[in-house]
Amino acid sequence: MNSKTLWYIIKRIILAIVTLWAVITITFFVMKAVPGDPFASEKAVTEAAKHALEAKYGLDKPLFEQYLTYLNGALHFDFGPSLKLRGREVTDIILDGMKTSAKLGVLALVIATVTGILLGSVAALRRNTVFDKVIMVITTAFVSMPSFIMGTLLLILFSIKLKVLPANGAAEGGLILPVITLSLYPMAYITRLTRSSMLDVLGQDYIRTAKAKGVSGRNIIFKHALKNSLIPVITYLGPELAYIVTGSLVVEQIFAVPGIGRAFVSSITGRDYTLIMGTTVFLSALIVIMNLVSDIMYKVVDPRITLE
Repeated sequence: MNSKTLWYIIKRIILAIVTLWAVITITFFVMKAVPGDPFASEKAVTEAAKHALEAKYGLDKPLFEQYLTYLNGALHFDFGPSLKLRGREVTDIILDGMKTSAKLGVLALVIATVTGILLGSVAALRRNTVFDKVIMVITTAFVSMPSFIMGTLLLILFSIKLKVLPANGAAEGGLILPVITLSLYPMAYITRLTRSSMLDVLGQDYIRTAKAKGVSGRNIIFKHALKNSLIPVITYLGPELAYIVTGSLVVEQIFAVPGIGRAFVSSITGRDYTLIMGTTVFLSALIVIMNLVSDIMYKVVDPRITLE
């Protein structure tokens, strides 16, 4: 690793830290500015009990002091206890939810990547044929349709009408529909990205030179065209894994999947301040880290790229 690459990584890490600090700060003060409090919905809570709960969780202190206390805890990866799920730490809730959300995201991304690269390659190699046009129509539809609409349609078709798959994500086989729902958009995007990139690569001079030298079509496609056309796809995969996990919030609600998305939505409706902050920071960190990894992988795949 040369000094320029090392300096680039250091700058990106510093930028990531600043980004996370900005997320924490904005989320904290916006959350506090919203009317209401975590104990407003508690049944039969007297004013004395309410003040006792606020004192227990430090909510009676000045706002800026609460902010500094939270920053200090976040630096030590301590997000505090949940205000609603009594007796449970926010970190434990996040880790429990990620066991399911991570499985959901990885499966969806693997299916999307393999299918997208395959369909994109076929579309590029059969450009302007029936195969190409059908693939482009299908992928355009999947890119245009929001995941909550697609999830609802799949739920109605396979769980209610055909009754072949469970609607509950916690049941056996319950992750099939959520995985399909989450994989359709990235699959369509990767298909279009692969097709566009491969068409560009196939028009390069070195491909024409390889053909003139008598290199077999198989070697041209797999050793040259496909390898180089995957660079944009690799760049897309890192952030997309984070986006699938963070974007599964609605999908997990539709299919009752016990993941981090469901916990996040519940924390908002219940005004669970510590859980809102913890999940926001965690998901933001996931996106920032995956973007950093993606940029580094971009350099590894194509050493000709200059990092600045």
